[in-house]
Amino acid sequence: MTIQGLNYERLLQISKRVNWRLEDIIGRDKPMDFARPFLPESFARTQGLDFLSPAERLKLNQIRGHGYLAMFELVERCILPMVEDLTQARTDPDPHRAPALAQFAEEEEKHIELFVRFRRAFAEGFDVDCGFIGPVEDIKAAVLDHGRLGKAMFVLGIELATQRHYLDSVERDEGLDVQFKSLLKHHWMEECQHAKLDAMVFFELAAQATPAEIDQAFDDFLDIGGFLDGGLGQQTALDLVALEAAIGRTLSDAHRERFTEVQHQAMRWTFLGSALRNEAFLDALAQVSPKGRARIEEVAPAFC
Repeated sequence: MTIQGLNYERLLQISKRVNWRLEDIIGRDKPMDFARPFLPESFARTQGLDFLSPAERLKLNQIRGHGYLAMFELVERCILPMVEDLTQARTDPDPHRAPALAQFAEEEEKHIELFVRFRRAFAEGFDVDCGFIGPVEDIKAAVLDHGRLGKAMFVLGIELATQRHYLDSVERDEGLDVQFKSLLKHHWMEECQHAKLDAMVFFELAAQATPAEIDQAFDDFLDIGGFLDGGLGQQTALDLVALEAAIGRTLSDAHRERFTEVQHQAMRWTFLGSALRNEAFLDALAQVSPKGRARIEEVAPAFC
């Protein structure tokens, strides 16, 4: 099966050509600059919190940057077993399908290690420990407890959103920390191919599904999104704890409430809304089920 003139053989060739090594992009000789923000304001949304000083908003931006990559580490820990399952799921006449998916899995393992090393470097350079939701194995089990097509839909949405994150908000932002921006760029370089592979797998699974199974896949997708939204609420609370520890003061109840409202919605947009509003994702859904696309568009405003 080809998508926009690409096939498994071509994607495998491209993937091998853009492949990078961990030691070339992260290490003690490539420190982060904690005098600069890590995330674009469109994701961090700190400027509206006028009860924080500029220095405090910078701390929050960096806490959010830590959570941003920690969340993608979590997501990729969920994606990896899905890809491994798909690699073994069938005997395929295309000899390049299994190698392309195996390359995908190998790169996901590398990305997980990249994010682990980032969190370690962040902990060495930041003032306080930043909590993250878990246990990871429980979250992964909950996500994986859905049908293949629904999970493939979720992965496609996340991958396509990640592409737009870098191209629309990160690439041209010259104020961001150079090292953090480099990590996002190199992650994006390989995820470009992953998104195309995801689309091919998604359409393959959809072609094999009955109308009832397609409807169930949309149910599964929305269920995964709702589950993760609950996690984002918990992460907002953890970020508040980290912020108060980093700035050395406790916010008032009113400011805590405002923080929670703004930051939870910021995370909703970053990890869910940006996928639900992604035109490439919506176009893919429409090819499978116009009714399903309409369902997604109906819920999208709550996450934006």
